[in-house]
Amino acid sequence: MLRELHISNLAVIEEAHLEFHDGLNCFTGQTGAGKSLVLGAFEILLGLRSGTDYLRPGAEESRVAGVFEVRDAETTAAIGRILDQTLAAGDQLLLTRKMFSSGRSSFAANGQPVTAVMVKAVGELLVDVHGQHDHQFLLKPANQLLILDAFAGCEELRLRFADLHRRLGEQVGRLAELQASSSLRRQQLELLEFQLQEIDAAGPVLGEFEELKDRHRRLSNVQRLKRDAGQVHAALYETQGAVLERLQAMTHVLNQLAELDDDLAEPAQQVTSSCLSLQDVAMQLARYVDRLDLEPGELAEVEERLNVLNRLIAKYSSATNPGEDPLAEVLAFRDQAEAQIKDLRGQDADLSHLDRDIAGLHVELEAVGQQLRQQRQAAAEKLKPLVEAQLAELGMAEAEFDVSFELLAATRDIANCPASGLETLEMLIRPNPGQPARPLRKIASGGELSRIMLAIKSILAGNDRISVLVFDEIDANIGGRMGTVIGRKLHGLTAGEHSPRGKRGKAATGKTAPRHQVLCITHLPQIAAFGDRHFRIAKGVDGKGKDKQTRTKVDVLTGEERIAELAEMLAGKNATQTTLRQAREMIEAVA
Repeated sequence: MLRELHISNLAVIEEAHLEFHDGLNCFTGQTGAGKSLVLGAFEILLGLRSGTDYLRPGAEESRVAGVFEVRDAETTAAIGRILDQTLAAGDQLLLTRKMFSSGRSSFAANGQPVTAVMVKAVGELLVDVHGQHDHQFLLKPANQLLILDAFAGCEELRLRFADLHRRLGEQVGRLAELQASSSLRRQQLELLEFQLQEIDAAGPVLGEFEELKDRHRRLSNVQRLKRDAGQVHAALYETQGAVLERLQAMTHVLNQLAELDDDLAEPAQQVTSSCLSLQDVAMQLARYVDRLDLEPGELAEVEERLNVLNRLIAKYSSATNPGEDPLAEVLAFRDQAEAQIKDLRGQDADLSHLDRDIAGLHVELEAVGQQLRQQRQAAAEKLKPLVEAQLAELGMAEAEFDVSFELLAATRDIANCPASGLETLEMLIRPNPGQPARPLRKIASGGELSRIMLAIKSILAGNDRISVLVFDEIDANIGGRMGTVIGRKLHGLTAGEHSPRGKRGKAATGKTAPRHQVLCITHLPQIAAFGDRHFRIAKGVDGKGKDKQTRTKVDVLTGEERIAELAEMLAGKNATQTTLRQAREMIEAVA
């Protein structure tokens, strides 16, 4: 329930504080007084329209705040999830929206910042707003289908059908894509298989390339290495007066002298150590030269292997880092190609799987669609007498209501099967006997459309958890003759008088239909007389000259003030004792 609405600096409303009744809250006032602005403030609060254009001239900030009391536990939990707050059934929820002269706007819930999207989602759970042109919604067959589904309670089945329809469409698209790309996929597979075979045939190993380069460099210079290393070995060991021969003589002399003078012990030891080191070098050089004998064909084998690896590197590697093994990228390419081959071969296997999956989805979609269709047809049969009974109360006793279904193409023709089901529907009305039944969109009378809309809304109102219903001039195009009937019907919504199923006051389960709070802007005193709380919206001008300011204020009318307002709605400014008596009788009649 909406408990309070606070408005400040919004267009011509400088300040307004409204406290609402649980039942029917009526707003009256002269044309242009700002009645719709109150509804506009409500829509601004819920993020249904921009509020930056409504800032009162000269004000830096405008503000709209609403205090709601949420009684339904499931709705409370859903709101808590949206706002990321902890709420319990019966808690109050304060929604606030501020608009600034800079064009910026902000939302808050219980003092915590929230987004416009979050507030809109909360508003959809709390409030159902019906404007004076809301009957246009009813004219579209797609919206009529939504209305019937809500009445039938088959939203979950509809969502299931939509999900199956989406999955089937995805699978059919996937199949078409695979079939269209089969030739290209075959070419890709052949290329990848060739590349994988080429790399595997070469069998590259990490580190091999650098080792082969070193080996090739050595084998290419074996003659020089053998000649020069042999010359060094000879100079050290083999030739007359070789370095080692002379160094050994020096070592012998120094060791003898060290026996005569200890100061020569260390130099003698260093020369001895050097002599031993050079002897070891000479032996290593001798062994090295002996190993340098080139085996026939060895250099050619190394060069051939390097050529193979260089071709792989040129084709499959782009490594430019000197410290990186170029074969690493070749091997990475090989692994990637193997994975792509597996994927491409799997896509071929997918074709057969997709055919089976699509066939299964077709069967399931057909079954769910038929079940959905049966529930809709059953709901249409139940809805028909309920709407006709409502229309009879609204002065259309001879009107006949019907729902016409048209079966669409088979589910295998995805292009002609929408996500809403296997059929479309059209709500038909025969206003008077002898006339053909026509779609609602072809009815010319705005009064008839308004009454049909009210009849359907009255039936569906008890089928949801939305507790606040807002009607903006629902009496448009309807004369005063029907005002009492409409007023009684609107008040009946607040007492759970009508239910979408079963008898009056009882849902199909036998429980009393939910109670709603109704906010109604009206020009008809016959409707306003049913109000549990009556608000009068009046516009006035304060100040003089350039300081004149237009201000709209909202007053709660009771007693004689309310009677005077109803009398003025009946007869204008020149209300007489007769009209005052009529107004009093209106209130007494509905009490």
